[in-house]
Amino acid sequence: MTVTAPVSSHVWKFFRAGGFDQVRIETGSDLLALDQLDQKLWVALACPAKDIEFDPRALELLDADKDGRIRAAEILDAVRWLRSVLKNGDELVVPGTSVSLDSIDDSQAEGARVLASARQILANLGKGNAASIDLEDTRDTGRIFAQTRFNGDGVVTADAAEDEALASVITDIMATMGEEADRSGKPGISQEKIDGFFAQIEAYGDWLGQGGEVAVSAEAGAALEALRDKIDGFFLRCRMAFYSDVAAQNVNPGAETFLPLTGASTAEALDALRPLPLASVYPQADLPLLRGVNPAWDKEMEAFRRLVANDRLSLSETEWLDLKARFAAHADWQAKKPQTQIESLGVERIRAIRFSDAKARLDALVAEDKALEAQADAIDAVEKLVVLRTHLFHLVNNFVSFREFYARQGRAVFQAGTLYLDGRSADLCLTVTDAAKHAALATLSRIYLVYCDCVRRGSDEKMIVMAGFTSGDSDQLMVGRNGVFYDRQGRDWDATIVKIVEHPISMRQAFWSPYKQLGRFVGAQVEKMAAAKAKAVETDLQAKAAGKIVAPAPAAAPKENFDAGKFAGIFAALGLAVGAIGTAIASVVTGFLSLTWWQMPLAMAGLVLVVSGPSMIIAYMKLRQRNLAPILDATGWAVNARASINIPFGGSLTAVAQLPAGAERSLADPFAEKKAPVGSWLVLAALIAIGAVAAWRFGLFNHFLG
Repeated sequence: MTVTAPVSSHVWKFFRAGGFDQVRIETGSDLLALDQLDQKLWVALACPAKDIEFDPRALELLDADKDGRIRAAEILDAVRWLRSVLKNGDELVVPGTSVSLDSIDDSQAEGARVLASARQILANLGKGNAASIDLEDTRDTGRIFAQTRFNGDGVVTADAAEDEALASVITDIMATMGEEADRSGKPGISQEKIDGFFAQIEAYGDWLGQGGEVAVSAEAGAALEALRDKIDGFFLRCRMAFYSDVAAQNVNPGAETFLPLTGASTAEALDALRPLPLASVYPQADLPLLRGVNPAWDKEMEAFRRLVANDRLSLSETEWLDLKARFAAHADWQAKKPQTQIESLGVERIRAIRFSDAKARLDALVAEDKALEAQADAIDAVEKLVVLRTHLFHLVNNFVSFREFYARQGRAVFQAGTLYLDGRSADLCLTVTDAAKHAALATLSRIYLVYCDCVRRGSDEKMIVMAGFTSGDSDQLMVGRNGVFYDRQGRDWDATIVKIVEHPISMRQAFWSPYKQLGRFVGAQVEKMAAAKAKAVETDLQAKAAGKIVAPAPAAAPKENFDAGKFAGIFAALGLAVGAIGTAIASVVTGFLSLTWWQMPLAMAGLVLVVSGPSMIIAYMKLRQRNLAPILDATGWAVNARASINIPFGGSLTAVAQLPAGAERSLADPFAEKKAPVGSWLVLAALIAIGAVAAWRFGLFNHFLG
């Protein structure tokens, strides 16, 4: 599908920032004409509906399809709706939270509906003479609907009932099916709850009716079911005792079962007796129903004897089988009992509700409440108007253009706060859900990124923050370093670096990078040489010590004769090496000294350029490629432009610590390290080099070379 650019009659103004043209939205007419602006000129076409610094209610209203994202089409729908409600958009761009009633356009149907509802809200709040309606007025739903029985949301409360009988049914429905809050915040029930409740009432009532006479003996059936398994177990053990003498000796518990119970409490003893047989077991025994019964089952046995066994004193197995057959219908009926939430009301209450007119009366109440839905929706429309009047202009300048970000007069909605770490404060901070996933795309931004785990002291709150460092250097930025993050509400979080995406930070870092790398290389080599020398010395000392303790004294070595040829070769090699070094140094020094005075600084600058130039060129090219879009895209935005972060602007996003203006500074450090005479050593080295060159030139090393 091809989307054609709209024909705009509105005259737009643009400003240059981030390397591209952005629309300047300054007036109400600019905002209301937004649907005439070609979307190719929008900076963003979508943003997440959470995890940004923006009013949650405004995001909820704008996210019409509830998919978790605010899209360009939804912004435009809001603009068109405002155009159908307001006479002009002047109030939309002025800071504030109230809408003047005179600015609402009652010549249009939607505007007239919203205006009438706004006046009704103010009247309900006791502000009938007010000339404007504020954001807080629309959010005080409890007061708006406090004096009304119905509010158009389809939820009826007990207060809406016409009498106590119907109110008690509403209370029963809330107790069994759960309650819902109506617009005023009071608990109530919806049509769905009512239908579900009475469906269960009918199902349970039908089940009661199917029981017939069995339902009358439900209490007796329950008494039988309570002991069915225990009585079956008793007679089974009796048959086992009749079958086997060995079984007869083991089916009854032994003395070891009862001895621990002599010192136990009543409750503990009864709990221990509960798993044991109902009575003493022996072949062909009858079950006693009054005396000799397991005390843990006295209550159930008393109910069974009274309701089922007709107060007899004992029960044979044959009589037990007859009783089970008589109550089989009850068991089948019980198995068919529907699973409901209303059983706790009791049989009598369920029957009373079933045969009342409560269902029809509640349906009528809901219908009466729903009849006011249009008026209630108009109240919602008033809230929508005031919320958009308060927040839409702010969002547009962070969506259609990134004016608030590039102006650096405030903070954009995607900026989560400021990270303080390594003597710097980083303002380009975003909250992310997965550091690794975010970094995979955000690395294309060419910005040096640091990911920190942030924890609130004294709470379980946690979050991950990404911070972009655009000034200073990276020497002391490493995983594990700690800092402090301040969110937009001013709360402080403990921040620890967990991941770094490395890119050039500044030209200053690029200039010194070769020298620092050389210094690290030389330092590493010196450390290796020193470690090797120390190891060799240690090994030599250990060998000598071992030789003195264990080995016998070696025989005196024969004295070697002086070999002049051997030493001549050594001196020749040394001479060649010194000569080569001296020649090189002499060539450099001679060449430098042969320059005129004004050429010498140029030569030094050329040397610096040769060393630092390549790294600075590479850094400059990468710094010019820094782009905000990948960072935002990785968090759910759809950035429609290449939002560049050039070197000057990037420097403003990260502030390096500086002494305040006019501060006094003392350079006297009592614990400063003493400076080594570097100059003296350099002069000495230069003299040695010049002397070596002179000796070479005058042939002083020739007799060593033969």
